[in-house]
Amino acid sequence: MILFSSDLELILENNIIMNKLIIDVTGENIFLMIITNNDIYSITKQNTKINYEKLTLIINDFLNFYKLNLTDIKKIYLNRGPGSFAGIRNSLSIVKALNLVIKIDYYCYSILDFKGEKDIKHENIPDLCDKFKIKKNLINPIYLS
Repeated sequence: MILFSSDLELILENNIIMNKLIIDVTGENIFLMIITNNDIYSITKQNTKINYEKLTLIINDFLNFYKLNLTDIKKIYLNRGPGSFAGIRNSLSIVKALNLVIKIDYYCYSILDFKGEKDIKHENIPDLCDKFKIKKNLINPIYLS
Protein backbone atom coordinates (compact mmCIF):
# COMPACT_ATOMS: atom_id res chain seq x y z
CA MET A 1 0.00 0.00 0.00
CA ILE A 2 1.35 3.44 -0.96
CA LEU A 3 0.54 6.38 1.30
CA PHE A 4 0.67 9.94 0.05
CA SER A 5 1.67 12.75 2.39
CA SER A 6 -1.96 13.92 2.73
CA ASP A 7 -3.00 10.36 3.70
CA LEU A 8 -0.19 10.20 6.25
CA GLU A 9 -1.18 13.58 7.74
CA LEU A 10 -4.79 12.37 8.09
CA ILE A 11 -3.69 9.16 9.81
CA LEU A 12 -1.40 11.09 12.16
CA GLU A 13 -4.07 13.68 12.95
CA ASN A 14 -6.61 10.96 13.75
CA ASN A 15 -4.20 9.23 16.14
CA ILE A 16 -2.86 12.32 17.91
CA ILE A 17 -4.76 14.12 20.61
CA MET A 18 -5.67 17.44 19.04
CA ASN A 19 -6.42 19.71 21.98
CA LYS A 20 -7.85 23.00 20.81
CA LEU A 21 -8.22 26.19 22.84
CA ILE A 22 -10.84 28.79 22.00
CA ILE A 23 -10.36 32.29 23.40
CA ASP A 24 -13.09 34.92 23.15
CA VAL A 25 -12.67 38.22 25.00
CA THR A 26 -14.77 40.38 22.69
CA GLY A 27 -17.90 40.52 24.85
CA GLU A 28 -18.82 41.16 28.46
CA ASN A 29 -17.09 37.96 29.57
CA ILE A 30 -13.79 36.24 28.96
CA PHE A 31 -14.70 32.87 27.50
CA LEU A 32 -12.26 29.96 27.25
CA MET A 33 -12.97 26.49 25.89
CA ILE A 34 -10.80 23.41 25.55
CA ILE A 35 -11.84 20.83 22.99
CA THR A 36 -10.11 17.47 23.34
CA ASN A 37 -10.73 14.31 21.34
CA ASN A 38 -13.24 13.18 24.00
CA ASP A 39 -14.37 16.19 26.04
CA ILE A 40 -15.23 19.87 25.97
CA TYR A 41 -14.49 22.15 28.92
CA SER A 42 -15.27 25.84 29.24
CA ILE A 43 -15.00 28.72 31.69
CA THR A 44 -16.36 32.24 31.78
CA LYS A 45 -14.86 35.13 33.73
CA GLN A 46 -15.98 38.72 34.02
CA ASN A 47 -14.36 40.85 31.34
CA THR A 48 -12.64 43.59 33.36
CA LYS A 49 -9.47 45.57 32.85
CA ILE A 50 -7.79 43.58 35.63
CA ASN A 51 -8.74 40.29 33.99
CA TYR A 52 -7.33 41.50 30.64
CA GLU A 53 -4.01 41.93 32.39
CA LYS A 54 -4.32 38.51 34.03
CA LEU A 55 -5.44 36.68 30.87
CA THR A 56 -2.32 34.51 30.73
CA LEU A 57 -2.86 33.48 34.36
CA ILE A 58 -6.54 32.73 33.70
CA ILE A 59 -5.62 30.57 30.69
CA ASN A 60 -2.88 28.78 32.65
CA ASP A 61 -5.17 28.11 35.64
CA PHE A 62 -7.90 26.84 33.32
CA LEU A 63 -5.52 24.42 31.61
CA ASN A 64 -4.00 23.28 34.91
CA PHE A 65 -7.46 22.54 36.33
CA TYR A 66 -7.88 19.94 33.55
CA LYS A 67 -4.29 18.72 33.93
CA LEU A 68 -3.14 20.26 30.64
CA ASN A 69 -0.17 22.45 29.77
CA LEU A 70 0.20 24.98 27.00
CA THR A 71 2.37 22.47 25.16
CA ASP A 72 -0.64 20.11 25.05
CA ILE A 73 -2.58 22.62 22.93
CA LYS A 74 -2.18 22.10 19.19
CA LYS A 75 -4.43 24.90 17.85
CA ILE A 76 -5.84 28.12 19.23
CA TYR A 77 -8.96 29.83 17.88
CA LEU A 78 -9.21 33.50 18.79
CA ASN A 79 -12.19 35.79 18.25
CA ARG A 80 -10.75 38.87 16.57
CA GLY A 81 -13.87 40.98 16.96
CA PRO A 82 -15.77 43.12 16.68
CA GLY A 83 -15.29 43.92 20.31
CA SER A 84 -13.24 45.57 22.99
CA PHE A 85 -9.95 47.06 21.80
CA ALA A 86 -8.07 46.20 25.01
CA GLY A 87 -9.37 42.63 25.15
CA ILE A 88 -8.63 41.89 21.51
CA ARG A 89 -5.20 43.53 21.69
CA ASN A 90 -4.18 41.57 24.80
CA SER A 91 -5.48 38.25 23.54
CA LEU A 92 -3.80 38.73 20.13
CA SER A 93 -0.50 39.53 21.86
CA ILE A 94 -0.72 36.41 24.00
CA VAL A 95 -1.56 34.16 21.07
CA LYS A 96 1.23 35.62 18.92
CA ALA A 97 3.70 35.03 21.75
CA LEU A 98 2.54 31.41 22.11
CA ASN A 99 2.98 30.94 18.39
CA LEU A 100 6.52 32.31 18.52
CA VAL A 101 7.64 30.43 21.62
CA ILE A 102 5.73 27.13 21.50
CA LYS A 103 4.79 27.08 17.79
CA ILE A 104 1.05 26.72 18.46
CA ASP A 105 -0.91 27.51 15.32
CA TYR A 106 -3.77 29.94 15.69
CA TYR A 107 -6.83 30.97 13.74
CA CYS A 108 -8.31 34.44 14.19
CA TYR A 109 -12.01 34.30 13.39
CA SER A 110 -14.94 36.65 13.60
CA ILE A 111 -18.57 35.64 13.78
CA LEU A 112 -18.90 37.93 10.73
CA ASP A 113 -16.73 35.40 8.80
CA PHE A 114 -19.43 32.75 9.07
CA LYS A 115 -22.06 34.32 6.83
CA GLY A 116 -25.25 32.33 6.60
CA GLU A 117 -24.54 30.20 9.66
CA LYS A 118 -27.17 30.23 12.38
CA ASP A 119 -26.87 29.43 16.07
CA ILE A 120 -23.06 29.48 16.10
CA LYS A 121 -21.60 27.78 19.17
CA HIS A 122 -18.02 28.00 20.39
CA GLU A 123 -17.53 24.24 20.09
CA ASN A 124 -18.27 24.53 16.35
CA ILE A 125 -15.63 27.21 15.71
CA PRO A 126 -12.83 24.81 14.59
CA ASP A 127 -15.13 23.16 12.01
CA LEU A 128 -16.44 26.55 10.85
CA CYS A 129 -12.88 27.84 10.43
CA ASP A 130 -12.16 24.81 8.23
CA LYS A 131 -15.43 25.23 6.30
CA PHE A 132 -14.88 28.95 5.64
CA LYS A 133 -11.13 28.49 5.03
CA ILE A 134 -9.95 30.83 7.79
CA LYS A 135 -6.23 31.20 7.27
CA LYS A 136 -3.76 30.00 9.85
CA ASN A 137 -1.58 32.55 11.69
CA LEU A 138 -3.26 35.59 10.09
CA ILE A 139 -4.55 38.53 12.13
CA ASN A 140 -7.06 41.15 11.03
CA PRO A 141 -8.68 42.54 14.20
CA ILE A 142 -12.09 44.22 14.17
CA TYR A 143 -12.41 46.81 16.95
CA LEU A 144 -15.60 48.58 18.00
CA SER A 145 -15.33 52.31 17.63
